[in-house]
Amino acid sequence: MLFRPKYTIDTIYNLDPRKLNEMGIKAVFSDLDNTLLAWNKFETAKEMDKLNKKLAKANIKLVVISNNNAERVGKVLNPYHIDFVAKARKPLPFAITRKREEMGLNKNQVMMVGDQLITDMQAGNLAGVETVLVKPLVETDKWNTRINRFFEKIIFFFLGLSHRVTFKENLQNG
Repeated sequence: MLFRPKYTIDTIYNLDPRKLNEMGIKAVFSDLDNTLLAWNKFETAKEMDKLNKKLAKANIKLVVISNNNAERVGKVLNPYHIDFVAKARKPLPFAITRKREEMGLNKNQVMMVGDQLITDMQAGNLAGVETVLVKPLVETDKWNTRINRFFEKIIFFFLGLSHRVTFKENLQNG
């Protein structure tokens, strides 16, 4: 289904590289704001750096797929040497597909992680990769994300979830 994630977990920081290797995942594509980094607090960058190193040790590449501009994304990620695609135009799948192909990976080797159904899950599903929905890192959102959250409530209702998604501690089918 277009908006339905395959998996749900509390936070991207609970991803287990061993489990990802068992699944054949070679790259974790992640949204930035409220998934890897609290949009209004940069202290979470240390956690992001630890995750990147943990994944790299397991030969899994972390790549940020963001709708933000390159200046904003680069300012946050460049100090940590994390690859990114800016102005991704999610929910369109083209940035995910282009980056996956550039990396020489098959669809089943890539996982898209994000906190929004309308942008992240839809883009990942349209690109044909594994999708993981996480809880937003903070309760507040930028103004444009608040609009998406309104429509998400409607989508949750039509998916029969009515905002009763169960976020698990680690990766299990959602």
